[in-house]
Amino acid sequence: MDNYAEIEKTCRESGGFCERNFTLADKTSMKIGGECDIFAAPKDEKTLCVLLKICRERGISHFILGKGSNVLINRFRGVVISTAELCDIKACGTFITAGAGAALAAVCKTALERSLTGMECLFGIPGSVGGALYMNAGAYGGEMKDVVESCRYIGEDGEFHEMRAEEMALCYRGSVFRKRDCVITSVTFRLREGEKAAIKARMDELMQRRRDKQPLEYPSCGSTFKRPENGFAAALIEECGLKGCSVGGAQVSEKHSGFVINKGGAAFEDVTALVEHIKKVVREEKGVELECEMIIVDK
Repeated sequence: MDNYAEIEKTCRESGGFCERNFTLADKTSMKIGGECDIFAAPKDEKTLCVLLKICRERGISHFILGKGSNVLINRFRGVVISTAELCDIKACGTFITAGAGAALAAVCKTALERSLTGMECLFGIPGSVGGALYMNAGAYGGEMKDVVESCRYIGEDGEFHEMRAEEMALCYRGSVFRKRDCVITSVTFRLREGEKAAIKARMDELMQRRRDKQPLEYPSCGSTFKRPENGFAAALIEECGLKGCSVGGAQVSEKHSGFVINKGGAAFEDVTALVEHIKKVVREEKGVELECEMIIVDK
């Protein structure tokens, strides 16, 4: 039995989805992606743990994918493991626990239903719960760090562990998980009781601001660059005359310069070439080194 056959068998026997030579474009918000050797979406965290063990013991390259909202993928020679099926959401008092594959927006809606406040600023962020914690996602003055109580994860030792928020080294678009070979399987949020009408009004307000200012009508990875010190990437890009600049089907959004969008038929190479051009121009004209926020995978 080859390595991939064991992964297929393990995943399918537990009711999960598994397919070889899988095209990844539909699994990313940028709608760009070549093939991976094998794509596996385990049905539960126990099966995910077994798949990780197989990969680690046999030296098989693997990549954990949530909703693909901050990932630009060309191809991947190895196993792409999706957390999509780990999507249960459970509430107890002022706490909500969600699987890593649950949509962050779905957790926000659960909080609204229970009149729990604290997550309003996160509503509209298109990622998964696991991905949001991995990068400490945030918007409009708030971030995951503000509402996370703890998480459950699979450690380097292949065992399940719990981690408190204060141990996660949560910082601007970063966490301890970006530096360790660990996989988040669920996250517990600590919220506060609030007024349902006020919570909904705030969520609606921020969502409308997104619609007004962001190119939500086009595929993208959201903000392409991290916020530089003492400034904003979008402002620097616009000041350099790069709004609307394009390479192939990739374009700097005319609505928000901080977004590189897939205007239609963009290839991986179009996006990476445009990103490098933006970085070069901003470096030369403003003396600022922009750093990508999206994760680029080409292996």
